Amino acid sequence: MKISDIKTNQGSVEVTGVITELGDTRAFNKYGRELKVANAILKDDSGAVKLTLWNDDVTRFKEGDKIKIINGYVTEFQGEKQLTSGKFGRMEKLESGAGVSETKSTDSGIKEEVEKELDDPKAKSKKASVLKKDVVKKPVINEEEIDEFEENIEEMPEEENLKEEVSEDY
Repeated sequence: MKISDIKTNQGSVEVTGVITELGDTRAFNKYGRELKVANAILKDDSGAVKLTLWNDDVTRFKEGDKIKIINGYVTEFQGEKQLTSGKFGRMEKLESGAGVSETKSTDSGIKEEVEKELDDPKAKSKKASVLKKDVVKKPVINEEEIDEFEENIEEMPEEENLKEEVSEDY
């Protein structure tokens, strides 16, 4: 979909563009939660739209980044269309402002991000944060643990023998 095709109150918007401007971040409290918001301008070859970035997305993207909005939503504020990922959508960085592809789904990329944050003097008091979607999911147990579990099952007494052992104890 092209930016010029989006309409106010439209959902399920999927659009790709480049962030050409990024406004100041504003922080506020709502229902006891601290929230962050910033406005940006997203452009493609058909036009531009104001893009609202919330919370982690405020710091995740910068001017020059090529991003894709998936399942976005368009609202209108003071007569101007605004695009956001909303509650059910998401934003993906396709290329950073320097033109390098974004690949943060590797362990080394996550490790570098955490180390960089921990080396920052301002971050010493913060927890190292990594977005869940950036974490590579791994099996909870490995093959060795599965083999050990299967061996232990084979050594367990059958159900009848187990019932007899329990009844003898009581």
